[in-house]
Amino acid sequence: MSLPPRADLVPNSWDFETSAQIKPTGFREYDARWWFGHSGSDKTPEINLYGIQALGLGLGTLIHELGVEPKIVTGHDFRGYSLGVKQALTVGLMSAGIEVHDIGLALSPTAYFAQFDLDIDCVAMVTASHNSNGWTGVKMGVEKALTFGPDEMGRLKDIVLKGEGKTRAGGGYVRENGVAERYLADLSKDVNITRPLKVVAACGNGTAGAFAPKALAAMGVEVIPLDCELDHTFPRYNPNPEDMKMLYAVRDAVLEHKADVGLAFDGDGDRCGVVDNEGEEIFADKVGLMLARDLSGRHANAKFVVDVKSTGLFLTDPVLQENGATTEYWKTGHSYIKRYSKKTGALVGFEKSGHFFFQPPLGRGYDDGIVAGRAVLDMLDRNPTQTMANMRRALPVSFSSPTMSPACTDEQKYGIVDQIAEAYKARTAILGRKVREVLTVNGVRFTLEDGAWGLVRASSNTPNLVIVVESPNSAEDMKAIFADIQTELAKHPEVGAFDQEL
Repeated sequence: MSLPPRADLVPNSWDFETSAQIKPTGFREYDARWWFGHSGSDKTPEINLYGIQALGLGLGTLIHELGVEPKIVTGHDFRGYSLGVKQALTVGLMSAGIEVHDIGLALSPTAYFAQFDLDIDCVAMVTASHNSNGWTGVKMGVEKALTFGPDEMGRLKDIVLKGEGKTRAGGGYVRENGVAERYLADLSKDVNITRPLKVVAACGNGTAGAFAPKALAAMGVEVIPLDCELDHTFPRYNPNPEDMKMLYAVRDAVLEHKADVGLAFDGDGDRCGVVDNEGEEIFADKVGLMLARDLSGRHANAKFVVDVKSTGLFLTDPVLQENGATTEYWKTGHSYIKRYSKKTGALVGFEKSGHFFFQPPLGRGYDDGIVAGRAVLDMLDRNPTQTMANMRRALPVSFSSPTMSPACTDEQKYGIVDQIAEAYKARTAILGRKVREVLTVNGVRFTLEDGAWGLVRASSNTPNLVIVVESPNSAEDMKAIFADIQTELAKHPEVGAFDQEL
């Protein structure tokens, strides 16, 4: 048995250098995220390297408990401390009797690919994804193409925080070479874009800069690299394709180079954002609708799964209806949509955040931003007379907000969302319109009689709420719905300011 970690250690102290520190709230719904700290930051760390080691011991213990072969793929993203975090995790895994197969610097989808490439079921990818510098985390799974859900994360949390990790003999370390090269080759296998396309590839100086430009070029397009040099200080903006600062940078590059499309990849490469040839950002749910239209014309009775943040147009789109396609809304979160897409036999799962899950025969089921970008290019190639802007304008009109994320602590956010859900469940009309449906599968999503809707949920990864609104009527109506949500939020002083203006 291991010693239970503590949450109250102070940096630059004996205890911090000799004991495990782990803040319990870092165990989230489907992965783990903690503030690790970095040079120049005075914010108190939520985990230290001994805490990471305890996490590895706990994960290894869980792997044995689940009866899975005791081997695991590990990789790390491009941050100044991620290699050290991965090495501490590796020590913990090895002490639990796990054989660790280290693929080195990687995207999250590279690690998922490695599970198939090396025929190893378990994965632990060290990444904070698009979180700002100073954050660290681990995406984990014990089954190919799937990552942990709440049950596995809950059990892992118990093992680690209660000191139930068990040391075992048999651990080992293998440094795997060539996985990155095989991953890149796999991305462009059987892909040959014949239409001349100029593509801006934006990586925010994150890990995708080492992969995306090469992969896209191998598909046969002209690539305009934007912020693809690896730099873990993220000097221009966070690599987050939902961040308007990143999308505006892509817009400027698309217009400057007269590109056909701009693709923006997040810090660990599992998400993709899109800017059309006229410089208009297309939120990922609308990109998903474009792809669903295209794919449903080639796959009869196609089923799609989308998250609750996504546009309501999936239920009303005339092209999807004509093609016999069906869509189901499910919980936001890459692990949730990934699992539910596989469970329901969906052709593709879409998240508004930019996670796309292409199931066989289109993909292996895991989220890969470059695969999503490939699907966009393939769609353009099959429609040589169309531009991305033409396809955007062909969609039914709706007015959608970006994802808004007011601050709210991890300890308080779920309770506040429960209260807001109860408030909306009690209302029969909003802005003079009847409430048609209140969906509480993930936070609360209320839909009005004309199809306008609003969503309030707790972020699974950061101390924030998540707010999204959409109206089929006008931008002013969308803002009015947003204002109604703001009125509800104002009743809870624990909720902070919004991270961006609508």
